[in-house]
Amino acid sequence: MSVPFNSYVLYMLRDACKYTDDAQRIICSARGRRDADTLFQRRQARERRDYLYRRALTLKNAEIATKRTALKTSLASGKPLDPSIAKDKELRKDYKYDESRADRTTEEELGLDDEYSHLSGVVDPRVLVTTSRDPSTRLGTFAKEIRLLLPTAIRLNRGTLVLPDLVGSATANGLSDVILLHEHRGIPTALTLSHLPHGPTASFSLHNVLLRADIPGATKGTVSESYPHLIFDGFTTPLGQRIVTVLKHIFPPRESGAQKLGSRVVTFSNIEDAIEVRHHVFVKTGYKDVELAEVGPRMTMRLFEIRGGTLENKEGDVEWHLSQYTRTAKKKDYL
Repeated sequence: MSVPFNSYVLYMLRDACKYTDDAQRIICSARGRRDADTLFQRRQARERRDYLYRRALTLKNAEIATKRTALKTSLASGKPLDPSIAKDKELRKDYKYDESRADRTTEEELGLDDEYSHLSGVVDPRVLVTTSRDPSTRLGTFAKEIRLLLPTAIRLNRGTLVLPDLVGSATANGLSDVILLHEHRGIPTALTLSHLPHGPTASFSLHNVLLRADIPGATKGTVSESYPHLIFDGFTTPLGQRIVTVLKHIFPPRESGAQKLGSRVVTFSNIEDAIEVRHHVFVKTGYKDVELAEVGPRMTMRLFEIRGGTLENKEGDVEWHLSQYTRTAKKKDYL
């Protein structure tokens, strides 16, 4: 028995074909996005392996440079050489070919190819400021003030984004750093600063946080977004210089000999491993006199970890961390 092929059947068949085409397009689009994400992840992994390999070679060259410097000093002064260096036959054999190399320390060799050397001073940093999920009003205000502190930063309402997606999106869009703010019962308690695409990630605890509205006598109104002058005081150890490198690269560099002086100063002062952060504007009142006015925010940062890798990578190599007994020697300063 044949079924009448009327207009209703034609209508149903047409809708079915349309839905099938839409579904096919959605499936193809999803496959395309999945393939693109896979290629992006593979490229990131390849770049990370290449960076770690170059870093290992740099570290090896730095160790050789240290031995070469010790050998050169011993030959010049006639003082006895360390047995581990004196018995290195390859070093003595290659020494005559290495005399043209510059004498650099381990820190100087590592500084030639650190995580920031590729674009340092070439392009302005683009920093993403965000918070933990479901932030309080106070943490949201603090994130806005951190964004105003950094002239080239942008702020993102995180919503339900997980860390791998957040870091992946930031890397794909060419951002240089991610700042993640944490809180406890409405009080900002931690700041995590991660450099993209390969790290490092520095974690700080926050204390005595005061917003602009909380600072008595603070300057009100619109905050200047001119490129600030940076002051780093009290960072004397190699770890302290490492922190200076991490912090200064979230600010854009000021051009040498710029006509406009700028009116902002951001100060990082290390006092017994507590980094006091202050933000001021200044006005020249004389040839050598200026008048300062605090803008805010004001806070104290304490470093508790530096590790390789980005924010979502919990398995990166730990460069330094605040262990349980690190602060038992009260007279020792680590920064």
